[in-house]
Amino acid sequence: MRALLIALLDLLFYSNVWIALAAVGMAAQTQFLLLGKGEPTALLGFIFFATLFLYAVHRIIGLKKSEPFANTGRYAVIARFRSHIVFYAGMAGLCAALFLFQMPLFLIAGLVAPCLLALLYVLPVWKGYRLRDLHYVKIFLIAITWSWITVFLVGLELGMTWSTPLYVMLLERALFVFAITIPFDIRDMEIDAFNKVKTLPATLGLRKSQRLAGLSLALMLLLSALNYYWDVYTLGDFVALVLSACLSGMLIFLSDRTRHDYFFTGLIDGMMLLQFLLVAFL
Repeated sequence: MRALLIALLDLLFYSNVWIALAAVGMAAQTQFLLLGKGEPTALLGFIFFATLFLYAVHRIIGLKKSEPFANTGRYAVIARFRSHIVFYAGMAGLCAALFLFQMPLFLIAGLVAPCLLALLYVLPVWKGYRLRDLHYVKIFLIAITWSWITVFLVGLELGMTWSTPLYVMLLERALFVFAITIPFDIRDMEIDAFNKVKTLPATLGLRKSQRLAGLSLALMLLLSALNYYWDVYTLGDFVALVLSACLSGMLIFLSDRTRHDYFFTGLIDGMMLLQFLLVAFL
C-alpha cells in the first residue's frame, strides 16, 4: 500500500500535473477575485498544458545540469521516468498549441513576453547557460512570469488591464510567488553551488532568507488589504488570502535542506492550489 501511494505521488508531482494544476488555480483565482466566479477559457487550457510542457523540459534539462545528484532524491525518480516525462512534454506541447489557436490575437500577443522568458529560463540557448543560471535572477523571473500569466493575462482577457486594482493584484501575486520560491532556493543550495549559481539563500543564509519571505508575505497582505478597502475583494476573499499567507509562512519557516522533496513540491507548491480553493469557497 505504501509503495502504491509513493508511486501515485511521484506520478502526480514529477509528471508536473501538480504544478500545472497550481498554475490553472492561480489564474482561475484571478477570475474569482475580479468576477466573483470562474469560467473555463482557452487561456486556462493553455496555461495548464504550457506549464506541463515547460516543467517537463525543465526537468529533463535539469538532469544534465545535475549529473552528480542523478542517483539521489527527486533526480533519481526523474531519471527513472525520463522517457515518460519526454512523452508528457510532447503531448502537452501539442495540447497547448491547440488551445493557443483558439485564443484572440491580442491575448496571444500578451503571451509573447512571458512565454519567451519562461523558455529562456529552461533552455540553454547561450553557451549552455539558461537564464536561471545567472546569479540571483531565477527567483525574480519566476515571480514576474507567474504573476504576468496568472493575473495580467486574465485581466487582459477580461478587458480590465487599465484597472489599478489589477496592478495591485499583480504585485500581490508576485510577492506571494517570490515568498514560496525562497524555500526551493534553500532546498537547491547544494546543487546551485555545484553549478556556481549564486542565490539569495546562499548569500543571506537560511534564517535571513526565511525572514525575507515572511516580509514578502506581509507586503502581499498589505496590498490585499488595499484591494479589500477598495471593495474589489470581499471579506471572504481577504480572509482566504490571510489564511493562505499564514499557512505559507509556517511552511517557509519549517523549510530546510534536509526535508523530503514532497515537502517542497507537494506542500509548498500546493499553497498555490490551497489559496485558489480558499478564495473559491470563502
